[in-house]
Amino acid sequence: MLGAPTPLLEPREGIPPVVADDAALAKVVAAFAAGSGPVAVDAERASGYRYGQRAYLVQLRREGAGTALIDPVACPDLSGLGEALSGVEWVLHAATQDLPCLRDIGMVPTRLFDTELAGRLAGFPRVGLGAMVENVLGFVLEKGHSAVDWSTRPLPEPWLRYAALDVELLVDLRDALEKELDRQGKLEWALQEFTAIAAAPPAEPRKDPWRRTSGMHKVRRRRQLGVVRELWETRDRIAQRRDVSPGKVLSDAAIVEASLALPATVHALAQLNGFGHRMGRRQLEQWQAAVDRARALPDVALPQPGQTVTGPPPPRAWADKDPAAAARLSAARAGVTALAEQLNLPQENLVSPDSVRRICWEPPKAVDAGSVATALAGYGARAWQVELVTPVLVAALAKNQGA
Repeated sequence: MLGAPTPLLEPREGIPPVVADDAALAKVVAAFAAGSGPVAVDAERASGYRYGQRAYLVQLRREGAGTALIDPVACPDLSGLGEALSGVEWVLHAATQDLPCLRDIGMVPTRLFDTELAGRLAGFPRVGLGAMVENVLGFVLEKGHSAVDWSTRPLPEPWLRYAALDVELLVDLRDALEKELDRQGKLEWALQEFTAIAAAPPAEPRKDPWRRTSGMHKVRRRRQLGVVRELWETRDRIAQRRDVSPGKVLSDAAIVEASLALPATVHALAQLNGFGHRMGRRQLEQWQAAVDRARALPDVALPQPGQTVTGPPPPRAWADKDPAAAARLSAARAGVTALAEQLNLPQENLVSPDSVRRICWEPPKAVDAGSVATALAGYGARAWQVELVTPVLVAALAKNQGA
C-alpha cells in the first residue's frame, strides 16, 4: 500500500531547452538513437484555440538520452527522429489521441505500450495520467496546464515544466502496469491491443462532418439542414484560413439558431443569439450569404435528414422491427456485462458494443463457436476477445434462435 503521494515538482535533470532548429534536432536524434529501453512520447495540441489537431510540442524521454522538448512548428519534419526510434517500444498515454498528430510530423511507432489502455485492462477505475501516476507510483503530477494554448510562443517556463513532467515517469508507469497485467493474467491481451493500435491505418475522413454540430437534434426540415451545412462549411473555410478553432469563428448554437429561424435579411440575422452586437456588418453579410445559398438550393440538392446508416438500426427500435433480435441482444449484453465484471475490465474493452449489435442483428446461419468467432474477427476483435466472448455470444444466440 502506497503512503501519502509525493508531489512531482521538477524534472530530474531540470527543464531541457526547447529544440527549435536543425542542429539541436540532430543532437536529439543521435542521443535518442543511442539510448536504451522504451521511449516515453507525448504531444501537446492547441484544441479550442487553433484549427485542426496538429502538435505544438513533442516531449520524449529515454534512458541514456534524458528528456527532450521539441517545437514541431520550428521543426515540422521529425521523420528522422521517427526512423531513429523504429523498432523501439514507444510508451504513450491514450495513444490514439496523439498518434494522428505525431503521424503528421513523421513519427509513427512500430511498437507501443499505451498506459491508459493498460490501466483499463487492469481494472483501474480512474485512468487519466495524473490518477494513474498517483495510484500506481505514488507521485502527484501538476495538471494545471493541460488545456492551455500550446501554440503560444515562446512557451512559458511553467508550461514547459508541466510538459517535461508528463514524460518523466511514463516508462516507470509502463513497467509497473506490465507487472500488474502479468499478475492478473492479462498481459497477452494488452500486447494484442497495442499491436492492433500500432498497425491501424489512419482514420478515414469523416463523412458529412457538419452533422456533428451540437444541437442538431433540433433541426428537422431539409431546408434547415441545408442552412446548417452551408454555415458549417463557411465557418470551416474561415477557421482554416485564419488558423483558429471553428468555435471561435461562430458557435454551434448560433448555426442551429440560424437554421431554425431561416432569416431573410442581415437585420433579421443580427437579432439571433450568437450574431449579436459584437459582430460587424461584413461578418453578418457573409453568414447571411451562406443562409441565402441554402435557401436558394433546389429540393434535390438539400441534405436528407439523418446519416446513411450502415449496419443495424438503433437498439431502441429492435423490439418493434425484430423482437427475436432484441431478445438476442438483451441476452448477449447480459452475458458480456457479467463476463466483464468477472474479469474486472470495462465492457467496451472486452468487446466492441457495435460488434455485438451486428452479430445479434444478423447472426451466422449456423450458430456455433466457429461461425461466431469468424464473425467477431471479421469485425476487428482481437484473438483474446474472440476466445473469451465467443462462448457468451453462442449461448445468447442459441438460446434465442427461435425467439
